[in-house]
Amino acid sequence: MSETLTIRIGEMTCAGCAGRAERALNAVPGIGGATVNFATRTASVDPGTAQPPALAEALAQAGYPAEQSQADLMVSGLTCASCVGRAEAALRAVPGVLEAHVNLATRQARITYLAGVTDATHLASALTAAGYPAEPVSGETEPDIDRHDAEITQTKRAALIAAALTLPVFVIEMGGHVFPAFHAAIHQTVGMTASWAFQFVLITLVLLWPGRVFFQKGLPALLRGAPEMNSLVALGTLSAWGYSCVALFAPGLLPAGAAAVYFEAAGVIVTLILVGRWMEARARGRTGAAIEHLIGLQPDTVRVLRGDTIQSVPLASVVVGDVIETRPGERIAVDGEVIEGESHVDESMITGEPMPVAKAPGVQVIGGTTNSAGVLRIRAGAVGQATVLARIVEMVQQAQGAKLPIQAVADRVVRVFVPIVMGIAVVTVLVWLAFGPSPSLSHALVAGVSVLIIACPCAMGLATPTSIMVGTGRAAELGVLFRRGEALERLAEVKTVAFDKTGTLTLGQPRVVDVALAPGHDREEVLRHAAAIEAQSEHPLARAIETAAESLTLPRATQVKAHAGTGITADIEGRAVIIGNRGMMTKHGIDTDVLDAEITAMAAKGQTLVFVSIAGQIAAAIGISDTVKPTSARAIAAMHRAGLHTVMITGDSADAAGVIARELGIDDVIAEVLPEGKRDAIRALRAKHGPVAFVGDGINDAPALAEADIGIAVGTGTDIAIEAADVVLISGDLVGAVTARHVSERTMANIRQNLFWAFAYNAALIPVAAGVLYPVSGLLLSPMLAAGAMAMSSVFVVSNALRLRRLRRPIESEVTA
Repeated sequence: MSETLTIRIGEMTCAGCAGRAERALNAVPGIGGATVNFATRTASVDPGTAQPPALAEALAQAGYPAEQSQADLMVSGLTCASCVGRAEAALRAVPGVLEAHVNLATRQARITYLAGVTDATHLASALTAAGYPAEPVSGETEPDIDRHDAEITQTKRAALIAAALTLPVFVIEMGGHVFPAFHAAIHQTVGMTASWAFQFVLITLVLLWPGRVFFQKGLPALLRGAPEMNSLVALGTLSAWGYSCVALFAPGLLPAGAAAVYFEAAGVIVTLILVGRWMEARARGRTGAAIEHLIGLQPDTVRVLRGDTIQSVPLASVVVGDVIETRPGERIAVDGEVIEGESHVDESMITGEPMPVAKAPGVQVIGGTTNSAGVLRIRAGAVGQATVLARIVEMVQQAQGAKLPIQAVADRVVRVFVPIVMGIAVVTVLVWLAFGPSPSLSHALVAGVSVLIIACPCAMGLATPTSIMVGTGRAAELGVLFRRGEALERLAEVKTVAFDKTGTLTLGQPRVVDVALAPGHDREEVLRHAAAIEAQSEHPLARAIETAAESLTLPRATQVKAHAGTGITADIEGRAVIIGNRGMMTKHGIDTDVLDAEITAMAAKGQTLVFVSIAGQIAAAIGISDTVKPTSARAIAAMHRAGLHTVMITGDSADAAGVIARELGIDDVIAEVLPEGKRDAIRALRAKHGPVAFVGDGINDAPALAEADIGIAVGTGTDIAIEAADVVLISGDLVGAVTARHVSERTMANIRQNLFWAFAYNAALIPVAAGVLYPVSGLLLSPMLAAGAMAMSSVFVVSNALRLRRLRRPIESEVTA
C-alpha cells in the first residue's frame, strides 16, 4: 500500500469547495482514494499509482490549487551528467515531489514539492541515501565560497599525489620504450620482475588513495544497475591493474607472449582525470564570478548615526530607519533616501550605465553603488533580503539554476550513454579476441579500456548549465536580469518586438504643453477641475495635469469613478466632470466638434489629448507631451539591423503615437487600445510574425507582458510589471532590450558549440578507441591518451562558456569601434 499524503489546499471557501476538490482528486487515474477536510484545508490522499504532478494538476484545474514549496540543496558527489540524472530520479521518487532539477555546474538542486508532504531535510536525506550527500541551502544570498575553495584544494591535492606516485612508473615504462638502453639497464640491474613489483606498489597506492573516489562511487553505482562515469573509470583502471597483476604474479595463466603490465596506464588514467577535475573546478569557480562580484558590492561595516555620534557597526545590524553616513569613494550599504548632502553616485555595477547619477536630499539610492564625491547621509529604506541588490542576486541565481529546453536532448542521451559505452567496450574486447593479431588478449584489453576511459558524459552535462551561469551573470553586470532561465533560450528566437510608449520609449515624465479652450471656459477653471479629479488617479498623465495646476487651489471632487483605459468621472461643486480620451467623450454624448481645428493641430505635433467636459459640455482639450528617451532611436535602429520587426502598442491616440513612431523609425503602430487590447494585439502579432517580445513598464502592461513569448519589463516601472516579466532592464534604458537579445543569441550559440563538441567528441573518438583505425594505420589508441582526451573535454566546455564573460553591449561596440 502506498504512503498516505497530506496535501494543503488553497482557495476553498465552503464545504462545497471541499467536495469539488475531493471529486477532482478521485478522478485522477490510478489514485487509491482521497478525502478533503474543509476545516483543516487539507486532503488525505492514497496516491496509488498516481504521481504528485497529476494530483496537483487536477486540483489546479478544479480551481483549488495545492500549496507548493521550494527547496534548494547543495549536493556533493556529482561528477558527470549521469550523476545528475540519478540524483533527479532519487528526488522525484520522494512522495510529494513535483519537480526536481539538479545543476551540475552549480552543484545545487532545486525541488518543488507539495507543502506539508515533505521538507528540505527529508529531501537532503533521500539524496544522501542515493549516494549524493546533500544539505539544505541557507536563506543567505552569499555563495558558499569556502565550499568551492575546498573542492579546488581537494582535487588539487589528489591530482598532485597521484602524479607524484605515477611519475616514477611512467618514467620506467615510457623511458624504456623511448630509450632501449634505459630498458636494458633496468632489466640488467633490478630485473624486470622487481621493476614490475615496484610499479605494482606505487599504482596500487594511486588506486587506493587519490583514485579511491572512482571506486567508492563507481562500483556501488554499477552494482545498483545505474552505472555512471566513475563506473567507466573504475572498470577501465581495474581491468588494466588486474591484467598487470596476473602478468606479475601468475603469468602462466596468460597465453604465450601476452604477459605484459599496464600499471602505468592505470596510474596515468587516474592522474589525468584528477588533473582534469582540478582544472574543471578552477574554471567552474569563474562561472559564478558575477554573483560573487555582486554580493561583494556591499560593505561589511557601515557608519550609522546613533544619537549624536557616528558609530561603525556590522551591516547585518542595520535596520530600516537608520541614518547611514557614506563618504566619497565608499559603497552605499543599503537602499534608502538621501536626507543630507549632495553627490554623484556611480550605479554602473547595478544598472550597467557608466554615467554617475546626481543625488540630493529626497532622491533614492541603491545599495552596492559607489558614492563618487561628497558626504551623503541616507535613511535606510530596505535592508537585507529586501534590497535591490539582494533581489538581483536572487533573480540571477534562479535563472542560473534553470534547465533550458535545449538541454532535453543531452539529458535523453546521457540516460543511456554509460550502458551503451559499456556494451561497446564488451563488443570491442570480443572482436579483438576473435579477429585481432597476436597477442590478441593484450590488444583487446588496451582497446576495451580505451573505450571505457575516453567516453565522457561530463561534457554533455556541463554544456548547458555553465553557459547559462556565465551568460546570465554577465547580463546582470550589463544591467539585464533574466528572471527565468528559459527566457535566455526563447528571446533568441523572437522576430518581433513590441513596445509600450509612455515610460518605455519615452521618459514617462509628461507635461502639459497646450490647453485648447471651448467658448465660455478659462484655463484656470479647467485645470482646477481636472487636477482635483486626477489627484486620485495613478496614470502618468494625471501627474502632468497636477503639476500644471500646482499653484492653484483645488476644489473637492466626489463620486470619483475610474473607467479603465478611457478616463475618469466625478462631481465637483455640484457639476458632473468627465476627463478622458475622445472615446470617453463619445460614450457620454459629449460633442467635441467646436475644438476640431485645435485638436487637429495639437495631434499633428504628437501631443496626447485629454478632453475635459464640465456639466455635459466640452470645456477643453489638454495637450500633453512626453520626451523620447535619448537612446530609444539607437535601440530601435539596432533591432532593425538585427532583422527584427518593431511595433508600438499604446493606449494613446493614433496621431500622437504616429508622431513618436515616425521619429524613432518604428515599423507599425497599434494605438488607442485598452490593457486587454494590448494582450489581444500580442496574440495577433504572434499569429502573423511568430514569437513576440513585449517591452513595458506600467500596471496596464502586465497582461501584455504575461501574454508575450518574452515579457521585458523596464526596471524603473511598477513592481506588477516586473513580476509579470521574464526579463528586467534595471536601468530603464531601452538599449537594455538590445543587450538582452544579444546576450541570449551569444549564450545560445555558446551552448550549441558546447553540445556539438560533447556529442562530436564521443561520436568520433569512441570508434577510434575501439580500434577502427588499426587495420589501416596499425595504431591503437593508448588508454593514457584516452584519459587525457576525456579530462580535457570537460575543461574545453567550461573554458568555452567562460568566453561569455567578455560580452559587451552591442550598441557600445558599434559606437566605440
